[in-house]
Amino acid sequence: MPKNLMQTGMYWRLSGFYFTYFVVLGIMVPYFPLYLKSLGMDAWHIGLLTSVLIGTKIVAPNLWGWLADHSQQRMLIIRLGCLLAPLCFMLIFWRRDFPFLVLIIFAYSFFWNAVLAQFEAVTLFYLAKQPEQYSRVRLWGSVGFIVSVTGLGWYFDRATLEAFPILILLGSFAIFASSWLVPDPDPALAFARKNNDQSFFTRLRQPHIVVFFSVCFLMVLSHGPYYTFFSVLMEQNAYSHTTIGLLWSLGVLAEVVMFWFMHRLLPRFGLRSLLLVSLLLTAMRWLLLALFPQQFGLMLFGQCLHAFSFGAFHSSAIEIVRRWFSLQQSGKAQAFYSAVSFGAGNALGALMSGALWELNSTLPFLFSSIVCLFGACLVWRYLHESCFIRLENP
Repeated sequence: MPKNLMQTGMYWRLSGFYFTYFVVLGIMVPYFPLYLKSLGMDAWHIGLLTSVLIGTKIVAPNLWGWLADHSQQRMLIIRLGCLLAPLCFMLIFWRRDFPFLVLIIFAYSFFWNAVLAQFEAVTLFYLAKQPEQYSRVRLWGSVGFIVSVTGLGWYFDRATLEAFPILILLGSFAIFASSWLVPDPDPALAFARKNNDQSFFTRLRQPHIVVFFSVCFLMVLSHGPYYTFFSVLMEQNAYSHTTIGLLWSLGVLAEVVMFWFMHRLLPRFGLRSLLLVSLLLTAMRWLLLALFPQQFGLMLFGQCLHAFSFGAFHSSAIEIVRRWFSLQQSGKAQAFYSAVSFGAGNALGALMSGALWELNSTLPFLFSSIVCLFGACLVWRYLHESCFIRLENP
């Protein structure tokens, strides 16, 4: 890491926020479906609640991105979301019937899902002179995910899932605490008050940008069955909670390795090639899950492909958004990327996976594989290498 970022201590402050945020994600993603199952809910209700958890990303990041860009107080917005999320989640100790759970998860995720996109904008500001180092900061989020998912896999093999809500609360308040370590970027340098909505939405309508965000939507849509039913599928095939946690951790460990080397891979292979390879390998990964879930060796290999499914694809997407949108538009651009992909894509993927799972546990992952192949076709046909040259800031 270059000395100037290290000397200010900002590297560890930014990394610490990612670490705590993804510790909570490592509790929520693998074990939320299992917790709902322990409450007696069927696949349709699990899929629906997961889609609510994810679906608020469609609206929340855009709303909070607009507030952050116009208020010039991005970290204040982030801290507010970090505080209100656990306060809403506390209601789960009052009632846990399905209709009330929908309201709790909606309120909690509306604030929790608004935070990360704005923190990405803050991180990119502090890395303005060294954007290739983004993955070196972001990898600490993956480390946090590994710590929580591995430790809890071991714990839940020895205890019930009743501690799940308490762990979410503790982790959420830790995110709030870590947010105070990161100062607000200087608005005069990065997020000046400026009426640039017209240029932002004009840029969104450019054909190659429409295709790019469509591909992001499809890639994350394909992850819907994985995030919703991977733990359930593994449990159904007689894997222990410890093994399930280790499989999740292996995937994120592969992601960490990819993040560490992305600053070398991006200039060597180019954004188009990395997008294509990521989509094709992800299609293979979902096919393995659909056809051979009982084969432990293939599950290990499939989890290693998470290096491309998320690590390479997300790093490439962040770099593309950075190139195509100005610093003044960074809040809205990151929020739109989050809303289209991790919001709409993930929510629809979770909802569809619940319906397909009821028919056959193989169908959700076959559907995901086809979706990735379609995304690869879009990149091959419409996104040429010349599209990724940095555009002049509006």
